[in-house]
Amino acid sequence: MSSADSVMKVVHDVEALMLAHFRGVPFHNLRLMYGAEVAQKVSGGTCSDKTLAFIDDAIRAGFDVSLHSGFIGGREIHRLARVRIGTETFFADVGNGWPALRLYHAGNPIKFCCFGMGFRTEISAGRIAVFNEKRGEEALQLEIDLLCRSEAEIRADIDRRFSSGIVYPFSNSLRFSQIVGDKFLFLRGDRLDIYSESGFDCVEGITKAQVPLILLEHFGCDLLPVLHGTSPAPAGDGE
Repeated sequence: MSSADSVMKVVHDVEALMLAHFRGVPFHNLRLMYGAEVAQKVSGGTCSDKTLAFIDDAIRAGFDVSLHSGFIGGREIHRLARVRIGTETFFADVGNGWPALRLYHAGNPIKFCCFGMGFRTEISAGRIAVFNEKRGEEALQLEIDLLCRSEAEIRADIDRRFSSGIVYPFSNSLRFSQIVGDKFLFLRGDRLDIYSESGFDCVEGITKAQVPLILLEHFGCDLLPVLHGTSPAPAGDGE
């Protein structure tokens, strides 16, 4: 097997693990909305939780993976995984609320589609820009500096993320997303967006009282016992 073939095999294996995480480990901000006790009932969490869980599994599988950070809206508030395969560097954005199913190469731009949406990268001046296209509209989603602060510094930021006063893009309303079957589902506030290769659909006007049932019926996440009669916590008390 050639060196290039060996790299592509490892890329395939890492991306298979990424897919397993997007299927089995949801993105959510339950801790922010309902508190730590509720969040502990469900695997996953925000980008830090999802990325750290992926890194642990990837290291156990024998991959060379470490913690990296990225920029959203010009702020270094996102966590992802840096993957070394031979002499090449890739980035796995498993902490994303959206299904970024492919590794981003540090030197070569990439473009791919899944669930009716598109992802592509541009690389310039030591930085990767990641663009996401949904329903015909494209926006800059993330920027990744190829050089990064130490893992110890990033972990310190993660430890402070619930007490630093940072306002995140998801600080003000519920988020819950996951690949379920052949669809990608994203609960955002009072609407459930449903993406698939055959098109887009949504359920609108979801009330706070309906959230537990939506989580159960669409995601198989049974929080009815702990969320019954519970309202989301006020925004701004953490990540």
